[in-house]
Amino acid sequence: MADDGAITVIAIDGPAGSGKSTVARRLADSLGLEYLDTGAMYRAVTFAVLARGLEPDGGEPVAEVARDVRILLEPDGSVLVDGVDVSTQIRGPEVSRAVSEVAANQAVRAELVSQQREWARRRSGGVLEGRDIGSVVFPDADLKVYLTASPEVRAQRRAKEVTDLDYGTVAADMARRDSFDSRREHDPLRQTDDAVTIDTSELTIDEVVTLLADKVRAAR
Repeated sequence: MADDGAITVIAIDGPAGSGKSTVARRLADSLGLEYLDTGAMYRAVTFAVLARGLEPDGGEPVAEVARDVRILLEPDGSVLVDGVDVSTQIRGPEVSRAVSEVAANQAVRAELVSQQREWARRRSGGVLEGRDIGSVVFPDADLKVYLTASPEVRAQRRAKEVTDLDYGTVAADMARRDSFDSRREHDPLRQTDDAVTIDTSELTIDEVVTLLADKVRAAR
């Protein structure tokens, strides 16, 4: 069980375009749990860093932003930074190209991991998705899931979401971020040995959600 056994945590990790955001959101609805997109938190901090004119690899000044900025993730998916809706901006190319450097900052990660654990504690659990939920944030999660897909499928999915960029640009950006995130010193993207691994390349969202919901219910 996650943490002290009093809360239910489903950890969903994987690279961009694997379907983890959509799957996590629908799984949370299916199970009556709340959902947290931890990647949006890192993007929100990155947006705040850039808005302040700081370099994304700026060390302690970047960490100070993470500690000071007010991030609110609404149930409808909206993301507010210091009271301003930045839902569109945090998915744009400028933030996308800088977020890996911000997320590599150990002090930033420590702050956001603390916030993510507190979020789950206050809600007696939830479905959390990101790149280090099962490996770092909740290593004792009730269910760990690692979603993946072929690079081509992942790039096609992301290109549909980011309409101002073509497939080639999206594919190159994703490959660069995958390499950066898997090799970073602190909390790299990795698949834990006890995670349920699902390749979503040939599966529908409903098929993945049903499979995971059945696993959770069987374990209860």
